[in-house]
Formats: sequence, structure tokens, C-alpha cells
Amino acid sequence: MLKHATATVLAAALSIALAGPALANSCPKHMANIDKALAASPKLEPAKLDEVKKLRADGEAFHKAGKHAESEAALGKAEAILGIKM
Repeated sequence: MLKHATATVLAAALSIALAGPALANSCPKHMANIDKALAASPKLEPAKLDEVKKLRADGEAFHKAGKHAESEAALGKAEAILGIKM
């Protein structure tokens, strides 16, 4: 029983350790998609455009701080507003 519990804990720790870099690598892709969409002058209300720009900036700040889940969330919201499908 103890062997099984130890194996489970090790597997969970390994999954968490591997998930961080995977999320870190996808943040720049999301930022590039948003930048490309913004460069195309999307037809958005000014308030929505401001929201996208803020979410994009927040996503980059979270990414640089190593908070990749938060970065993914912010960037995902910006992509949704822009209609970007991943």
C-alpha cells in the first residue's frame, strides 16, 4: 500500500513539474496570435479593444513572473474576445 501511495505522489509531482514548462512555451504563441489579430485592426468597440490590450499586457506580465496558469487565463480571454480559436 505504501509503495502505491509513493508511486502516486511521485507521478503527481512529475506531472506538475512537466506542466509548468509546457504552459510557459505556449504563452508566447498566444501573445503572437493576439498581436497578429491586433495588427489587423479588429472591428471591436473601443472598450473591448482596451480590454484585449490589458489582458495581453497582463498575460505577458504573468508569463514573465512565472505565473503561467494566470498568463494562459488572461491570454485566453483576450483570444476569445478577438475570436481566435486554438
